[in-house]
Amino acid sequence: MSSLIIFLPLIAIMYFLMIRPQQRKMRDHRQLLASVEVGDDIVTSAGIYGRVSELDGETLFLQVSDNVELKITKESIAGLISYDETEDELVDDE
Repeated sequence: MSSLIIFLPLIAIMYFLMIRPQQRKMRDHRQLLASVEVGDDIVTSAGIYGRVSELDGETLFLQVSDNVELKITKESIAGLISYDETEDELVDDE
């Protein structure tokens, strides 16, 4: 009985520190994959940057350069890339 008293809190701590964050991360990744559209800039888990040129179910075509497209699975997307639209202005101190 005393081992059960120690074991249950240990399971609860493990759940909240390890399992729950991993489930949240997986849920966020599924939402990311569902939101990918043609024209989005992405990075793959292999570190390849490109723009989605065509979606075909669970695969997509990634344009990495002029006249160069790669066919990849949606699961290999690591994240969306967003670029700042603002331009930095140079300031003269004269």
